[in-house]
Amino acid sequence: MICNHSILNQQSAIPILNAPSSILNCIKGQTMPTPSLSPALVAAVDDLEVVARLIVEGMRSGQHRSPFHGFSTEFSQYRAYRPGDDLKYLDWKVLARTDRLYTRQFRETTNMSAVLCLDSSASMAYPETGLSKFRYAQMMAAALAHLIVTQGDAVGLMTMQSGRLVYVPARGGRGHLRTVLAQIDRLEPAGEWEPTTAITRAADLLRRRGLVCVISDFYDAPEATQVELRRVNRRGHDVALLQVVSKQEVDLPFVGDLEFEDLETGARALLDPRATRGAYRDRIAAFLEGWRSNAKRDGFDYALMTTDEPPSEALRGYLLRRGATP
Repeated sequence: MICNHSILNQQSAIPILNAPSSILNCIKGQTMPTPSLSPALVAAVDDLEVVARLIVEGMRSGQHRSPFHGFSTEFSQYRAYRPGDDLKYLDWKVLARTDRLYTRQFRETTNMSAVLCLDSSASMAYPETGLSKFRYAQMMAAALAHLIVTQGDAVGLMTMQSGRLVYVPARGGRGHLRTVLAQIDRLEPAGEWEPTTAITRAADLLRRRGLVCVISDFYDAPEATQVELRRVNRRGHDVALLQVVSKQEVDLPFVGDLEFEDLETGARALLDPRATRGAYRDRIAAFLEGWRSNAKRDGFDYALMTTDEPPSEALRGYLLRRGATP
């Protein structure tokens, strides 16, 4: 993890007083369409509930069906069979025609329960100036919570602070949404987090089949995390992975001899980015591709989000991919 804060010289976020009328109209409760706003501009809004509404309204283009599915009475679509799926939902006619296993999905008519697992480790604080990965992850978590609750479903939160689990049970309603958003807003990225512990506990506390959505850079214990995600999926839960990274982490655009610090361990290294850039870019590309390909293999939803991408566009892209998953 490349994390020396002093090497960056980004402009600070734009204050809310300078926000365009599109933001102010949303704050006042108007329903006019909101364009895709820059991440820094959205992050400048202190009220996380307003941030969530900005992102959700910005990604909507008319009414759309929910991309979150359950097993109920109204047929929705097919998807590839996953170990743990109820065999009564297999389509035997499709199997006979194609020699492939597909499960029939049905539109959710009872409440879906979702738990958002939010990485609050120190690596998420990068970069220190400008928009950090953690603030971007907070905004995406808030937007998803807003979307889930407004469609009549239940949402909860699982994260860690100071080595201890922080949990908000999955419930519905506007009052509960404000509770979830307030807890997200209180979090500060620090130390390490134990993804396997957080993910396991989140799945254990879902009383029935639901959605476990992990928002992280996925630097911590990647192999063990993937094993645990597969176990959660085998128990019947849907799994979604939102991987948040900064553009600087991907490109390594720096010049001159610089000292880099691991935000979680404190380890330091003096490097010339020009000499290491090629090898570094290959390794980070392989790391990200590994998560993407493993998620596809295991049947998980996956989205790579960079902090320079407008949050509404990132959310729209994720939801479109989720809704199009066969």
